[in-house]
Amino acid sequence: MSHPGTPENPLRVAIIGSGPAGFYAADHLVSQKTLTVAVDMFDRLPTPFGLVRGGVAPDHQKIKSVTKVYDRIAAKPGFRFFGNVNFGTDITHAELQQFYHAVIYAVGAQTDKRLDIPGEDLLGSHAATEFVGWYNGHPDYRQLSFDLSVDSVAVIGVGNVAMDVTRILARTQAELDETDIADFAQEALKHSNVKKIYVLGRRGPAQAAFTNPEIKELGEMQDADCIVDPSEVIIDEHSRAYLSSPDVDKKDIKNVDILTEYSKRGASGKTKQIIMRFLVSPVELIGTDRVEAIKVVKNELYMTDKGEIRPRATDQYETIPVQLVFRSVGYQGVPLRDVPFYEKWGIIPNDKGRVLAAQGSSEQVIGDYVAGWIKRGPSGIIGTNKPDSIETANMLLEDVAAGKHWQPTQSLVDVEALLQERNVRYVTYADWLTLDKLEQARAEGTARPRVKFTQIDEMLDALIMDEVSGD
Repeated sequence: MSHPGTPENPLRVAIIGSGPAGFYAADHLVSQKTLTVAVDMFDRLPTPFGLVRGGVAPDHQKIKSVTKVYDRIAAKPGFRFFGNVNFGTDITHAELQQFYHAVIYAVGAQTDKRLDIPGEDLLGSHAATEFVGWYNGHPDYRQLSFDLSVDSVAVIGVGNVAMDVTRILARTQAELDETDIADFAQEALKHSNVKKIYVLGRRGPAQAAFTNPEIKELGEMQDADCIVDPSEVIIDEHSRAYLSSPDVDKKDIKNVDILTEYSKRGASGKTKQIIMRFLVSPVELIGTDRVEAIKVVKNELYMTDKGEIRPRATDQYETIPVQLVFRSVGYQGVPLRDVPFYEKWGIIPNDKGRVLAAQGSSEQVIGDYVAGWIKRGPSGIIGTNKPDSIETANMLLEDVAAGKHWQPTQSLVDVEALLQERNVRYVTYADWLTLDKLEQARAEGTARPRVKFTQIDEMLDALIMDEVSGD
């Protein structure tokens, strides 16, 4: 048989996961000028796009428009989508080796990091990932419920996800009416009694991870004041030195400027208050049966031997009365069946995308590659995944050129036959485009861009009904 990459013998690559990392890797592969490449993308959900659909806040429609780029990638020759297919059960690692020359894992970081403090498992304590999945209508989280009858909420963390959670809690119904928030979430938020949202960061304003647009939005809410006590934006000597150094990230300078401006505003009498706090770390969630308060320790910043500005606890404590807590201190990857995993970092061990037998090992797992958050950890924005995925795809192409790849024994047609034999109702990209149109049609007559399907059975039934009606 000819070398993989010819029209007669295309280079066959499976991609597990259909978020940005998966699509950027697919694009680089199918766009090769001197190689014929066939990419099959698998996702456990019927819908593609990963966190762009299930993680990006519903009030950030402009960010979600990146899916038009992914639509163009999916339309390229050699690309196929298999939604509603679970890697490890519906199709296994050993079976992929029968059909493909290589696989790229682009599954993201699917769970959250814990705080590991007393009271973390009390009622009213939640991972931000659960709340985000719930209001975005992710099938895994739609059955959850959150007690929004409470007065005060703590959001732990100062990254963009924490900002998203804060905004959604503080939005008015009029603002939510122009989003694609899940119906059940919008209904629950309509009856919300939340008045105070404490946003808690363990370091100072100069180290906050949120981007300028995210913090700027908090000061532009229709019915929520963003409250910053002037004492919260007093900059320590280490941060002052950083902000005036040539290595400073301009984002951090702007964040401090925005927060300083907020500190001069005070409350204007809006219904809700977003209260920004810095240099505090949670040490305990207090309550008998459910959360009643959060105990925090006040931190100070110091410079490490490596020149890093880090927080450390002082002997000062404070108790803040809250009845609902969302922790947003980072995402965490989860293991895949028959794939190496480094538990400490929550990633698949790799060297520039080449999967390694173990963290710190020099032994490459032939045919296995990784991209995105499951490769590097949960960092960066959507666009960060593009160079990351291209690097991985180039490692794969380099290895294929050197003859380091799997030797498939079955044709790509047999992939469909295998799934059909197992009664897996896989969803094609054409099916997804149908669902996309149906969701948009459900929003006709409203200001909403779409009304999402939030259950897998509901999606599959809608496709059957559409086929029957001949639309």
